[in-house]
Amino acid sequence: MSDSTASGPTSSAARLTVLVYSDDVRTREQVILALGRRPHPDLPELTYVEVATEPVVVAQMDTGRIDLAILDGEAVPAGGMGIAKQLKDEIFECPPVLVLTGRPQDAWLATWSRAEAAVPHPLDPIVLAETVVALLRPRAALAAR
Repeated sequence: MSDSTASGPTSSAARLTVLVYSDDVRTREQVILALGRRPHPDLPELTYVEVATEPVVVAQMDTGRIDLAILDGEAVPAGGMGIAKQLKDEIFECPPVLVLTGRPQDAWLATWSRAEAAVPHPLDPIVLAETVVALLRPRAALAAR
């Protein structure tokens, strides 16, 4: 994995790109449906990159075009928390990472992974949207410059 990723978001001001990783297509669908195209009027539209395997997560993150990564901590064989730690260790100025945990008590593991936030399964669309909006606001402000 490269450590020379460009600093700041590289997506256009018109859109923010969200990577959604899970081996379960239903989990990816739940995340995308919960957030929709525009989870808050202050943010530009979201574009999604759905990913089912760890190597594709790494490849997509290396492009420098991802503004937020949402990683399923319950995915197999590579869980989102381990991937989050790898991304944070290896990508210079890594974009924010949100980990979906198996239960609220697993939030401490997300802290270990250096993810900026954690949301437990079953997904609450309001909590997920509020968390994503908080993580994307700074990226949107940078992209608007």
